[in-house]
Amino acid sequence: MGVARRWVFPIIWMIIFAIIAAALVKFAFFGDALSADSLEYPTVAIEEQHYEVATGTITNDVELTGSITATAAVPIPATLLGEVREVAVSAGQSVKKGQEILKLRAEVVNPDGTSGTQWKIVEAPATGKLTDFTALIGSSFQVGSPVGNVAPPSYIVSGTVPSEQLYRLVDRPKEASVAINGGPAPFTCTGLSIAFASASEAGAGAEATSGPTVSCTVPSDVVVFPGLTADITIAGGIAEDVMIVPITAVEGAAGSGNVHFVLPDGTTELREVVLGLNDGVNVEVVSGLEVGDTILQFVPGAEAVDEEALPDNCYEDGDEVVCY
Repeated sequence: MGVARRWVFPIIWMIIFAIIAAALVKFAFFGDALSADSLEYPTVAIEEQHYEVATGTITNDVELTGSITATAAVPIPATLLGEVREVAVSAGQSVKKGQEILKLRAEVVNPDGTSGTQWKIVEAPATGKLTDFTALIGSSFQVGSPVGNVAPPSYIVSGTVPSEQLYRLVDRPKEASVAINGGPAPFTCTGLSIAFASASEAGAGAEATSGPTVSCTVPSDVVVFPGLTADITIAGGIAEDVMIVPITAVEGAAGSGNVHFVLPDGTTELREVVLGLNDGVNVEVVSGLEVGDTILQFVPGAEAVDEEALPDNCYEDGDEVVCY
């Protein structure tokens, strides 16, 4: 036993330690490197989302934020090159359309060469309050120059519409629904008009290029005040039981466009379609497709995708839509 404890056991332990050390050296310096191909990673599939053409309803309402302002004053133009001889009103007075404001007199030469006198009555061009009226007897005016202004007792609501939204207002509605923040119940304003900035105004600053102005007249029985904010809803039409597709699937949004039609073998081809109303999310397809046809839900290579519109199992990764 003494010999075993003295020589055999130590030799056995030395052999064991040598084997362990050799294994560690081999693993550290000579072991096979793990290849990337041998590792398992979670994977996702990049799929092109399809959409099956269906029918639905398109409500083409254009919504804007606007404000209440007083109707612009109407200038009172002089109708004769002459001087004031009679004044029938005073500044701040309320006048009616067609009411006499003043009389102008001018010395003229008659066709036969003799001198004569010509008289003209200047009338109020609108109903309202007389403002900027400083005409006095003896003062002179050129034809067309203003002798004062009439401020109508009415208000307008106006807002700026993005130029691309005008495609949704091709039929030019004549009225709009208006809701005053903190004011009366929603009402209908009439005389809807769309005004475009002139070339000189467009070059005056960035604000002038933000889009055309939509305005309409507030009914006289609705109490409003200048400066109030309002929500303007312009009804551009409604189409019921028509073919609809997401606007994300169409190249173009008004009049005509292209969709990527999915063929039976899974490939796609470009199809031209005629478009109708759109509500900012879906667009009506007038012709070019049939109910039940399958198209790509997103135009290939589109610069941006609204992630809120993606299915729950999809997200945007650069230019690709990844679904898992």
